[in-house]
Amino acid sequence: MPSLTLKNLPTPVLEALRASAESSRRSINQQAIQLLSRALGLEGGGISPERVAAQVEAWRRLAGRWKSDLSPAQEIAAIRKARTRGRKVDL
Repeated sequence: MPSLTLKNLPTPVLEALRASAESSRRSINQQAIQLLSRALGLEGGGISPERVAAQVEAWRRLAGRWKSDLSPAQEIAAIRKARTRGRKVDL
């Protein structure tokens, strides 16, 4: 099976890959293969160019159709009020 060596990998990218691999319980190599496969649309979770184009077209059709009795500031306040704080994370 072919192999690939990545040079000059930025530290933040490597750290994010390590964290992603750990949370997925994969090796860094397995996680890199998984992420590359998805990004290139070679796996079920990937995003093909056709899917991207369809999603953009759907957003364009919806753009400008939002109707509300609230002002934008009131909408923003309502959205923020409805948010949860999420789970507690040890930093």
